[in-house]
Amino acid sequence: MNGTDAIASLSDQVHADFEARTKARDQALVQSRQLTRHAANAIRAIHRGEYPLAQEHLGEAARLAAALKDGLSAYPDLFHAGYTQDAIKEFVEASLTLALVRDQEMPLPADLGVHTATYLNGLAEVSGELRRRCLDILRQGYSNEAERLLGVMDEIYSLLVTVDYPDAITNGLRRQTDMVRGIVERTRADLTLALREQRLMQAIQQTSDQLNQGAHADHPSL
Repeated sequence: MNGTDAIASLSDQVHADFEARTKARDQALVQSRQLTRHAANAIRAIHRGEYPLAQEHLGEAARLAAALKDGLSAYPDLFHAGYTQDAIKEFVEASLTLALVRDQEMPLPADLGVHTATYLNGLAEVSGELRRRCLDILRQGYSNEAERLLGVMDEIYSLLVTVDYPDAITNGLRRQTDMVRGIVERTRADLTLALREQRLMQAIQQTSDQLNQGAHADHPSL
């Protein structure tokens, strides 16, 4: 094959390869947006206590995550691009949030079919959702459920802080870990304040009851 024929053949190969990659990328972008939307809707349903609806969205998200992985199997560079992994991270976050809020067994990376770094970044973002859940609970007063969720957040931070590897390996997990620490500290402060307020109200109520009992004893007709 002379130079002219070789260049013509190369041109066909180049265009065929780029056409296939562009088609795979465009499809992945659509799937990533759909995946992110289902994950967001699942989290919204979780905070509303609509767990069957949340599970329905997670089912769709899982299907899209699998399709995304299969569709980009020939293009690992596209699969590990930021937009694809960000979408999968949202799926991880929603899946873990549902399990932890409902106090169920937490799915692991293999269960969700995701890489460890993506899983841990999703786990880090769960802390924000658990804080939101705690604040919703605290509006009704201090409770053991809020304390349980704080304990889960503590465990998440305790795990993340041990993952001391380069950002190129963990996809920037160190920054996420710092964020989790701040969330845990603020939530602990909120729970402490709520507990003190509850104890103060109980003490005031107890004193009031005692005064009322004393008044009735001194003046039976009251």
